[in-house]
Amino acid sequence: MNCTAYDWLGAHIIDDGQTSGTRFAVWAPNAQEVCVLSDRNGWKHGAFYLNSSDSGIWSGFVPGMESGEAYKYSLRLQSGQIIEKSDPYAFYAEIPPKTASIIYDLDTYQWSDESWMNERRQKNWFSAPINVYEVHLGSWKRPGDDRKYFSYRELADRLIEYASDMGFTHLQLMPITEFPFDGSWGYQSTGYFAPTSRYGTPIDFMSFVNRCHQAGIGVLIDWVPGHFPTDGHGLGQFDGTSLYEHQDSRLGFHPDWNTYIFNYGRTEVRDFLLSSARFWCEKYHVDGLRVDAVASMLYLDYSREDGEWIPNKYGGRENLEAIQFLKDFNTSLHGEFPGILTIAEESTAWPAVSRPVYDGGLGFSLKWDMGWMNDTLKYMQLDPIHRRHHQNQLSFRSLYGFTENFMLPLSHDEVVHGKRSLISQMPGDQWQQFANLRLLLGYQGTTPGKKLLFMGGEFGQWTEWNHDTQLDWALLEFDTHGGVKRFVHDLNHLVIKHPALHELDHQPEGFSWIQADDAANSVFVFARYSSEGQEALIVVMNMTPVPREGYRVGVPRSGFYKELLNSDAKLYGGTDVGNGGGVESEAVSMHGMADSIQLTLPPLGMLIMRAEPTRKEAAKPKKA
Repeated sequence: MNCTAYDWLGAHIIDDGQTSGTRFAVWAPNAQEVCVLSDRNGWKHGAFYLNSSDSGIWSGFVPGMESGEAYKYSLRLQSGQIIEKSDPYAFYAEIPPKTASIIYDLDTYQWSDESWMNERRQKNWFSAPINVYEVHLGSWKRPGDDRKYFSYRELADRLIEYASDMGFTHLQLMPITEFPFDGSWGYQSTGYFAPTSRYGTPIDFMSFVNRCHQAGIGVLIDWVPGHFPTDGHGLGQFDGTSLYEHQDSRLGFHPDWNTYIFNYGRTEVRDFLLSSARFWCEKYHVDGLRVDAVASMLYLDYSREDGEWIPNKYGGRENLEAIQFLKDFNTSLHGEFPGILTIAEESTAWPAVSRPVYDGGLGFSLKWDMGWMNDTLKYMQLDPIHRRHHQNQLSFRSLYGFTENFMLPLSHDEVVHGKRSLISQMPGDQWQQFANLRLLLGYQGTTPGKKLLFMGGEFGQWTEWNHDTQLDWALLEFDTHGGVKRFVHDLNHLVIKHPALHELDHQPEGFSWIQADDAANSVFVFARYSSEGQEALIVVMNMTPVPREGYRVGVPRSGFYKELLNSDAKLYGGTDVGNGGGVESEAVSMHGMADSIQLTLPPLGMLIMRAEPTRKEAAKPKKA
């Protein structure tokens, strides 16, 4: 494997004190000629020729060319046709719809995030709180002037403070690798080494990441090694042949997205993708990559009918080359950059996605729990009167909840293409919709697994996400929307503060059901524990709009149970039905436990109760 191809392929500025200019190198083994096009030669083929080699690499030095100059490669194909391509390894590109690459020196930025980077190397994220805020930079907020977007630096001024105050530990950026079509949201990339120029320069993006780290916020980016667009200036048919993609459309073309599929069995293609992954970690200090559409990579018959796909050499449907690529991707990144996260958007039951490669897994740190997302949203969309018939939709997760290191996503995919916004998916009148949304978010925050929430969900935006406009921030003038935001703020900070809500997210010892069978009342009760049982939290959810007086819940230890959070508090837009700050346990057996507490359950509400330690327990903690 060669994971540092970006160090010698592409455009690199040379200045040794005597000679200055740019060295170019591009892989195009089937071309007859390759030239560099720029303003200096009128963008015409026939000047600035590159030299060929036995390896298929064309290279050469162009004196005088410097940082900031636009260029393309001009290739004469075997047919004699001349085509123009942008540089696959370019560090910067023109603002779309322009398509030229731009020479850029990445080594001039001075990082000042040493403290974060040193701490990250020692970090065990599995036992740490992770609250991810998923963001599309172009539509989070927009300037009020004639410009379409804020710059990376302007976004840093606004987004970092907001995310930090809200208790988000990480930002996950929808793809910022350069892409031609706004409507793809970045998921069809043409620049695997270039942050999109829509929001500024590469150094502007470095500054954004640096400032996130200084504020204690991690930066995750979406990365798309599964497919790439057919735009003429991109990777497709790069030298007149299927260079990066499979030649056979049954392997090399994606019917869902009308895109090309990478040929993972070709060494140069694997090196290209592995180099891209490493590049973002090395050059931009990103804290992890969320890999999009992993399922489409794993299966040769993904979205294909019989006869539309080719089995592997053993006759199976598994894409053996893609599987090996993903294992190499995870092995190399985790080996070189301790403390980073790799996250799989994988929607099937493929085993051991988030288990180490040496243990037979794919090697990802985390896997999106798409089953949790689907089951939970289907349940929450039901009218409360019907929820009693679907109690197992929430309790079912116990059967698989610790088979992977899961992340619980409420992502952009759930609020587009006619699905409506989260709050618009909630049933009932407006009061019930807001209460249901707080209940949904509270359930996500207290369920084992790391958390991800797409922007706008934290204050109950009514409309579906639209990439062409900013979020409806004016809604925060209303107490109802402001209440949801305050609830998410307090919930996120509770997840960070209380070890029981994050320390054992991926271990069954950190979770137990107390009551999962009360379908008649649509009530769920579960406990969350920190390591060695030092902290115990009881989570109670009433999934109906009916307050319930005197509801008895078995508890694992005796003592006072403080009400840490009540989603029905007036502060959040609720009716203020609660328990006066807490209750004392009684020696009344319930749910197989010797002690219990008697609660008033708020309508469509969630309670988090904390077992306050006795003096003896505080001095010498014991396991629950």
